[in-house]
Amino acid sequence: MEITSLNNPLVKDIVKLQHRKKNTNKILLEGYKVIYEAFASGIDIDCVFVTSEKAEEYDFVSDKIILTTRAVLKKISTTETAPEAVGVGIKRQFDKDILKTSQRVLLLENIKDPGNLGTILRTAAAFNVDAIILYGGDSVDLYNPKTIRSSVGNLWKIPVFEVREITELNSLFENFTRIATLPRSKNYLKDYRVKFPCLVMFGSEAEGLSEELVDFSTDDLKIEMSEDVESLNLSVSCAVVLYKLFL
Repeated sequence: MEITSLNNPLVKDIVKLQHRKKNTNKILLEGYKVIYEAFASGIDIDCVFVTSEKAEEYDFVSDKIILTTRAVLKKISTTETAPEAVGVGIKRQFDKDILKTSQRVLLLENIKDPGNLGTILRTAAAFNVDAIILYGGDSVDLYNPKTIRSSVGNLWKIPVFEVREITELNSLFENFTRIATLPRSKNYLKDYRVKFPCLVMFGSEAEGLSEELVDFSTDDLKIEMSEDVESLNLSVSCAVVLYKLFL
C-alpha cells in the first residue's frame, strides 16, 4: 500500500493523534526504536508509514507497512525533524490484579510534564519497579508523544494504572509500606531500610504530594543534599530514590 497525499483521510486521522484524547485507544509511535519496542512488547500495530528506502528495516510489521514520502512523515510526526517512520499502535490494557503480587510500586501524583514522565518510566524500568500508579485527575496523558519518546521504548515494559480516589488506593495498598517523599521529612534516604511490599510516592515539582497522600503514607523520607540547592528535578529525584530503595 502507498499513500503520498497530505490530504488522505488516514493521514488526517493520524494528525489528530498529535493531540490525542485520553479516551482513544490509538497511540502515535515515532521512530524505529519506539515502533520496534512496542511491537516486541506485544502492542498491536495498526500501521507504519515509512519511505521505500527504509521499508526493509520494518519487515517485522511487513503487513502493516504503508509506503509514503518525507512530506507525509513530516505532517504526521510531532517532531521538528520527521523520523524515518511513524506508526499507530493500539493501547494495551493491564489487569490491576498484577498489583496483588507486586513488591515495588511507584506512585506519581498529578505529573504534568510529559518529558519528565517518560524519563521516569525509563528509570522505573531500570530499577525493577513492578508497576506505576498515576494518581489524581490532572496527570499528563501517558501516551503523549513526548512521553513515549522520552521513555525510549520503556513505556511498554511496566504496567501503568490510573487511580483517582483515595478509597481505591486504600484497597490496593492496605498491606504496603507507603512512603511519602517530603522535603520536610526528618528521615534521610541514606539511612532508610525499606520493607516490602512498598509503594513510594512522588508529587509534582510545583505542588509536591497532597496532604491526602501524606496522611495515607506510613513512612516518609527525603534525599540528603547540599543546602545550597533547593530541590532536584522530579525525574532525578525518582532515580536517586528508586536506586537506593529497589536495587
